[in-house]
Amino acid sequence: MFIIDSIDRIARISLDRPQARNAIAIQHWTMLSAAIAQVAASDAHVLIVRSMAPNIFCSGADIGDLEALGTDPAMRTRFRTEMAAAFDALARLPIATIAAIEGGCYGAGVALALACDIRIAGPKASFGITPAKVGIVYPAGDVARLKALVGPGQAARLLTTGMTIDADQALAIGLVEERSAAADQGALDLAATIAANSRSSVAGLKRILAADPAADALFEDAFGGHDFLEGVAAFRERRRPVFGG
Repeated sequence: MFIIDSIDRIARISLDRPQARNAIAIQHWTMLSAAIAQVAASDAHVLIVRSMAPNIFCSGADIGDLEALGTDPAMRTRFRTEMAAAFDALARLPIATIAAIEGGCYGAGVALALACDIRIAGPKASFGITPAKVGIVYPAGDVARLKALVGPGQAARLLTTGMTIDADQALAIGLVEERSAAADQGALDLAATIAANSRSSVAGLKRILAADPAADALFEDAFGGHDFLEGVAAFRERRRPVFGG
């Protein structure tokens, strides 16, 4: 379901379940958490989440699992907690994360993209959050990320209608940060730019973006780090910096 590879300090987690349109079954959530942990333990500076299946990023949670939840309360808790653990692990990664979205992105697939820092949509990308169409709701953590990104009004419009929007509409409301002629290439280009920067700086900036209470200390401590010395030296010598990590 999830394939991990890396090149030039850029890690990729690729969804690869084309026969099910990359639907994520309950047993896959722990696999996703394990894949994220593997990336966290690596020397990667950036992670791209993408699809290997044509014309689909992720169709959401596996419908077979959702049907089973109707008669198995214990499985409902497992589904909620394991899915949330995977998304939280992705959101907490200390490196930049980019979702490269080609084709359809629905339900839990949107939540997967929301857990990334940056979203890039291809020209045929489409987005829909459809719990209201099947009589369920969306997890609180995912709703919070959606509201933070597009605002409460747009979040309400997407959630209560279950409507599908295209890449241009997604860009207009802030659901994605970039529309690219090819999402995979756009993500690689952006990742290469980020990977050339200080890994420790990116980690600190992510913590500050998340309103870490230690923000002031992070700011001050950065001036005592190796990467600051290297960055200033490279600037003075008009060369590319060679950061640690």
